[in-house]
Amino acid sequence: MTRRRWVAGVFVFFAGLATGVAAAQQRPPEKAAPPSAQAPQLSPLDRRSEAYYEFAMGRLYESFYDSTSQSEYATRAIEHYKRAHQLDPRADVISERLAEIYAKSQRLRDAVLEAQEIIRRDPDNLPARRLLGRIYRRTLGDLSPGNAQRETLVRAIEQYREILRIDPGDTEAGLWLARLYRLNNEHEKAGEVLRGLLANEPENETLLEQFAQLLLDGGNTREVVEQIAPLAARAQNPKLLGLLGDAYFQSRDYARAEDAYRRAAEAAPRDAEFVRGLAQALLFQDKHEEALEQLRRLTALDPDNPEHFLRLAQTYRQLGKLEQAEENLLRAREMAPGSVEVIYNEALLYEAQGRYQDAIRVLSDAISSVKSRSDRLRNPQRTLGVLYEQLGRLYREVENFQAAIFTFQELQRLGSEEEKRAQMLIVDTYRVARQMDQAVAESQRLLEQNPGDSGWRAAHALLLGEKGDTDEAVRLLREEIERRGGDSRELYLSLAQVLERGRRFAEAEEAAARAAELSSRPAETESVELVRAGIYERQKKHELAERHFDKVLELNPHNAIALNNYGYMLVERGVRLEEAAAMLERAVGFERNNGAYLDSLGWAYFKLNRFEEAEKYLRRAAERLSRSPTIREHLGDLYFRTGRMPQAAAEWERALAEWRRALPTEFEHERVAALEKKLEQVKRSLAQTAAPAPKPE
Repeated sequence: MTRRRWVAGVFVFFAGLATGVAAAQQRPPEKAAPPSAQAPQLSPLDRRSEAYYEFAMGRLYESFYDSTSQSEYATRAIEHYKRAHQLDPRADVISERLAEIYAKSQRLRDAVLEAQEIIRRDPDNLPARRLLGRIYRRTLGDLSPGNAQRETLVRAIEQYREILRIDPGDTEAGLWLARLYRLNNEHEKAGEVLRGLLANEPENETLLEQFAQLLLDGGNTREVVEQIAPLAARAQNPKLLGLLGDAYFQSRDYARAEDAYRRAAEAAPRDAEFVRGLAQALLFQDKHEEALEQLRRLTALDPDNPEHFLRLAQTYRQLGKLEQAEENLLRAREMAPGSVEVIYNEALLYEAQGRYQDAIRVLSDAISSVKSRSDRLRNPQRTLGVLYEQLGRLYREVENFQAAIFTFQELQRLGSEEEKRAQMLIVDTYRVARQMDQAVAESQRLLEQNPGDSGWRAAHALLLGEKGDTDEAVRLLREEIERRGGDSRELYLSLAQVLERGRRFAEAEEAAARAAELSSRPAETESVELVRAGIYERQKKHELAERHFDKVLELNPHNAIALNNYGYMLVERGVRLEEAAAMLERAVGFERNNGAYLDSLGWAYFKLNRFEEAEKYLRRAAERLSRSPTIREHLGDLYFRTGRMPQAAAEWERALAEWRRALPTEFEHERVAALEKKLEQVKRSLAQTAAPAPKPE
């Protein structure tokens, strides 16, 4: 009897048993009597009849197991299937059910062996291959990482590949094969499978979802848009719309990202992911109030999720709304008291509030906590790396340079992944502390250890340029540009900065122009235009400088560096002072404790004769950057204008002392000469005031 006729016979038999099955589901049958010892001598017709009976009883007990999950029914089903298999060993349907009940009852090894035996007899047996694929797939989640998982993954891939070979139209198998390829980091193969399926079902939304996610993982946003946008225009699948929003967002097309996320959020108003994406797209378009509305909506959608309150706190902090930031951060901390991310953001908030010692304390405590429970954390090294880096930066902010270097050395000890970053931070700390000999020596040592590292060569060249060794810096950068084939935007930008510091302005302009040619993204153009503005400002070509500052702010109205430098240039020239003050107020709004920005705003208020406000900001600037000669001179000028001559003289003395420690590229001879003259005059005035009046003759 062929397999098809055999199965048909079973179904006929089941039809006859329908009434009995219904009754048996109320009361399970007694255990079947064992087959007759004379079974092998039965006639072929009798053997088939016996096999039908045993198979039917196996199916019956399997149905009981499905509805009750009682193991005894699985055992009885297995016994009946085994007897049926003995009576008709060529009937694969019996083996398939036996393998299936093994799998259902978690006897996976027996299930695998049975399915493998079926495939050995019939390599194109789809039910057996599907069963094996399911078993291997489900087992993946139960295995710990290692060779066992790798072998199981390979076996699962093999089964689904064979299923597709036998049945190329099996979309579900294709989806699983693509997922398994992705899990095995075989993304190209996953893409081939999905493209093949989409060729037959171009509007299958499930296929499109997985294909789009695969493309996004690889950064191929253009193809995502091409595949999804036409369907999304007429469909309201929130998942597809969300993926389209992700593609636009990664492409920096924030307006279209906003539209896609908004439509996704309207289609699935309870899905927090789409609301979060919409908030991010709004923030990047400077639609702050709308973004905050969506973030508040997140906290209402899922009020028990601390992450939503944390994101809201981060946004308030970035917008300078520190009270609201603290309120939401407190909510996040109450929900997740031991969260390192919350603690980290708490330190950032303290820093924004100018509470540096509190920020240092919080980070130090967090580091101790992570060390004490490192065996229970998923990735303690990475967490410690983030905390050490921020702690070192804070020490540098309060000018505790030795503590900063020690902290970065601790970061360096965490392993090779953090080592290079730590080395860069140590060199930069020596630079900020004006210990240029140590900075250059350390940088040179690291360059000798890593002669082929282009990043170190560029960093070393910038350091030499700042120290005043312009020729050597230029030589290193030009060599590296030539080695890379002359198409490195970053190196041309570094070269422009070195040349500008060395007052080789024509060459600096050429290098910056080349960097501009190689810039394709708005963020790249923004950074180049900022450097070009600085080159022209240094030459006092103010109209050209303004033109490039305007380009920067057109690309990014929140570029605090451009706002500060542009505003300060106007203040120094004594023109458009109200406009300059507005720019500088915005810069300080973005970075409330930036010493340079505080000084610029204080100086603008001084020029506007708003002395009380000027003193407030200049004092804060001096606290932040105590060794800045410019800030000390500005504070002295304020004291002089407000009639406090001794304080003015003291600040000018400190300014001169700091100028004497300045680097050659920073030293301004004309400014120092003018300062010396002012100091001499005020000292003479103070001496005359202090001298006793002559006695009358």
